[in-house]
Amino acid sequence: MAALLSLSTTTPAAPHIRLPASPFKGNIKILWPSLPSLSASKSCLVLRSGPQRAMVVCSAATGTPDPEASAPLGRFRLNNLGPQPGSKRKNKRKGRGIAAGQGNSCGFGMRGQKSRSGPGVRKGFEGGQMPLYRRIPKLRGIAGGMHAGLPKFVPVNLKDIEDAGFEEGDEVSLESLKAKGLINPSGRERRLPLKILGDGALSVKVTVKARAFSAAAKEKLEAAGCTLTALPGRKKWVKPSVAKNLARADEYFARKRAAAAGGGSE
Repeated sequence: MAALLSLSTTTPAAPHIRLPASPFKGNIKILWPSLPSLSASKSCLVLRSGPQRAMVVCSAATGTPDPEASAPLGRFRLNNLGPQPGSKRKNKRKGRGIAAGQGNSCGFGMRGQKSRSGPGVRKGFEGGQMPLYRRIPKLRGIAGGMHAGLPKFVPVNLKDIEDAGFEEGDEVSLESLKAKGLINPSGRERRLPLKILGDGALSVKVTVKARAFSAAAKEKLEAAGCTLTALPGRKKWVKPSVAKNLARADEYFARKRAAAAGGGSE
């Protein structure tokens, strides 16, 4: 009886509490650097429910952190790497019973072409009606596959002509620029005409022959005393009958302008 009383008066041992498995799937070692920064009034307990799962519980009771939890973090190795919490999710299980919500038709509906096995319908198909990419108007230029977006001239700036070393009275043309090595058109650009742009300035008086001039280049060249010659463009080919009618129309309107000018002078 005394033995029983003495056993009853002793402090009972703390019962062993079995906690459920933690949802944390990573490695607990990644939390070690932040554990020593906890205040001294908190105690940390590492609960392990398996070889790969663990959970840290911190209480406000006075105590010291677990020495195992405050151990320094070692090098990253294959055995201490783990995914971040929530980064790994299980795939949705379809066709495994109606209780799961995706069991009967697996979310594809009851009937129709999209519920059958196979590739389904192609992109842009609208059931046989005129699709959108055929209803919109055709685009011209690069978007429509034409050559409207390609360059129409070989551009040359005034500063390039100045650096080329032209002297007073020289002629600046497509051939002279090729001879100076300033331009070297190849491929499609060999058939393009010359256009003068207004970047920079020109200090010598030269004769410039080009198909087109920008507004700034024309102003600077005229201010420098240069001679500008606008070369005619290549005429578009037309049928001989159309060319004959155009010539007759030009002759007719020339007579009309001459008659109007003669009547106004009187």
